[in-house]
Amino acid sequence: MVGLFLVRDKLASRLSDITESADIVLENVKKEILTPPPLRAMRESKEAYLTRGGVMKWTNIHRANAGLPTLVEDPQLNTAARLKVQDMFARQYFEHISPTGGNISTLLDGVGYQFIAVGENLALGNYENDQALVQAWMDSPGHRANILNSRFREIGVAVARGTFDGRQTWLAVQAFALPLSACPQTNETLKGQINTLELQIAELKVQADTILTELEQLKGRVNREQYNQKVAEYNAIVVQINDLIAQLKNLVSQYNDQVKIFNACVN
Repeated sequence: MVGLFLVRDKLASRLSDITESADIVLENVKKEILTPPPLRAMRESKEAYLTRGGVMKWTNIHRANAGLPTLVEDPQLNTAARLKVQDMFARQYFEHISPTGGNISTLLDGVGYQFIAVGENLALGNYENDQALVQAWMDSPGHRANILNSRFREIGVAVARGTFDGRQTWLAVQAFALPLSACPQTNETLKGQINTLELQIAELKVQADTILTELEQLKGRVNREQYNQKVAEYNAIVVQINDLIAQLKNLVSQYNDQVKIFNACVN
């Protein structure tokens, strides 16, 4: 009967590896960051005027023309794009990396947006309108690749007019992303059930081990009936443990399958 507990111990060890694996995957998702060189306007207009909605509209028009699905506007991406524009005006730089060392990934972390892949397009200048701005990005291979990236599902945009290098001009930011939520997540309820079963099995094992110790101490000191009663108690606990182990194996198998699907998606 002691062998039954050895089986349980091996299972619990294997279970620990499995249940921890998803957390490791979440922490070590290889994030793809696509940041083509910032684009400055070659031709400028005295009547320049840009809008966030217009930039999104023309971006999705180009995607539709390429047979790609529409990008969904995301408020967190909008916020990250707006913070980027504000930071560039405030610190007077025009790069993907801020003088403080932050980038689009830093901004998304700050707004609580988890992603697998992200792209950032930057533009500076007095583009005549939204269509002209997006077309300028489309005429640039790196920016075009972001706009037409089939992996991206969501978008955020920010445009603003301000003083840069001593003159009034526009800054524009597109933030594209494939959110982490696009991949099927592991079931936290299932993980909780696994943890609960582990605790139940551990508690039962303590009870069984206690009875085994008592049986060793009672040998030859009590009558057979009393001894057999203790053995029956021990056997009843073993039956419970085996039943819980069967349930545990099933849940671990389900959870492990979810982890494999998640890994395949993010990679």
